[in-house]
Amino acid sequence: MSLKLVLLLLIAAGLVGTAFGYFLRWIISLGKKGSVELEIKQRIFEANSEAKKIVSEAEEKARETLEEVKREVKEREAGIKKQEERLIKKEEFLDNRQMDLDKEAENLKEKVAEVRAIKDKTEDLQKQKQSELEKLSQLSKDEARAELFAAVEKESEEDLVVRMQKLELQASERLERKAKDILATTIQRLATSVSSDIMTTNVAIPSGEVKGKVIGKEGRNIKAFERATGVEVIIDDTPGSITLSSFDPIRRQVARVALENLILDGRIQPAKIEEMVSKAKEEVGKIIKEKGEQAAYECGVLNLDPRIVMILGRLHFRTSYGQNVLQHSIEMAHIAGMLAEELDADIAVAKAGALLHDIGKALDHEVVGSHVEIGRRILQKFGASEEIIKAMQAHHEEYPYETIESIIVQVADSISGGRPGARRDTVENYLKRLGELEAIANSFEGVEKSYALQAGREIRIFVTPEAISDLDAQKIARDIAMRIENELKYPGEIKVNVIRETRVVEYAR
Repeated sequence: MSLKLVLLLLIAAGLVGTAFGYFLRWIISLGKKGSVELEIKQRIFEANSEAKKIVSEAEEKARETLEEVKREVKEREAGIKKQEERLIKKEEFLDNRQMDLDKEAENLKEKVAEVRAIKDKTEDLQKQKQSELEKLSQLSKDEARAELFAAVEKESEEDLVVRMQKLELQASERLERKAKDILATTIQRLATSVSSDIMTTNVAIPSGEVKGKVIGKEGRNIKAFERATGVEVIIDDTPGSITLSSFDPIRRQVARVALENLILDGRIQPAKIEEMVSKAKEEVGKIIKEKGEQAAYECGVLNLDPRIVMILGRLHFRTSYGQNVLQHSIEMAHIAGMLAEELDADIAVAKAGALLHDIGKALDHEVVGSHVEIGRRILQKFGASEEIIKAMQAHHEEYPYETIESIIVQVADSISGGRPGARRDTVENYLKRLGELEAIANSFEGVEKSYALQAGREIRIFVTPEAISDLDAQKIARDIAMRIENELKYPGEIKVNVIRETRVVEYAR
């Protein structure tokens, strides 16, 4: 009984507590609702106040904007009114001007009519006068003019002939004097000294022991050097130097560079000689390129193909009648530029034609044809302009003069080569004979290379051992000797030395 009573009491207490809790929550919610309503009313009041303030400010700003717009409208109306007034005045002025022009046009028409009437009257009077003169003289106008001209011509014929002869003589003298002045001025502006090339080169050595190294055991080093370079090595009692002799300046230069490098290295033996000669050829190739570029830059001849410049540089080692061909070409370019300047010709074309006029001589031992024809083919192949080709091709009169620049190049060539001491004919003929001597030897099948030595008294011919036997070598020597006797003129005798060498190389690994 007591347990049930306790449970009933607990249940009753829970119900009472729950009811009381709901009551308190209801009281609190009523209080919060009142405060929220008050806050909403407060915010509504503030919003209304802010709206009134914004509206008033907007109205004020609208009034200001309206006033400003009205003011601008008034100003524009005033400007438009002024423009209208100016336009009205301008229209009045134009109307008055048009009236004046119309009056002037009427006056001109009247004057033109008066002038035309006077002209017609004058022509009628002239015709009447001419008709009266023809009646009096019994000659027409054309007949009278012909008789007058014939009489004047007959009276003045002798005077005219004498005067024409005198003018022709004076003009010829003036032209000749002017030409001499131009040539003299050009020569004076470029008066460079000329030194003839020699055919030997001396190489300094540090001591007499080096000569023994150069000769080698049983002369094998000097023979290998002469074979690789194609020059003659002269070792005599002259202290401190070794002489290299060859008519080909490029060979002498290669031999000089190679020998100097061998002396510096100290290891002089056949394999090292071939290596140094190969390096010397590359170095000389660089020199040729530099000389060509320097010549083109010095003369102001630009935009040349690099291959033309390379061939041009070879002329540094080429001589013509003892005169260095590259230096001769540079000198000619300067002379041609001066002449072209005096004659109002194309200076650039004249300089380029003069600089490249002998470019064929760089390859005349390797290509068939005259150096002029070879030069033309070189320039055409590598894209030189037609004007430059026309300027250079006529300097030996193999082609006609097509432009004034071609005449200038020919004159510049005569000036440069014709000065006293500039050239030596005997040297050129001598070098030509040596070149022909090598050309005969190289024309035989199986010949690898040939070199003219001993001032043309000996020619050394190296043959390919795989293609030529010992018996064939003897036959080639005899055939070459016979052709030299039949085709060349020379003093004394020429030794034909045919060399057939077999070399075997193996490597131990």
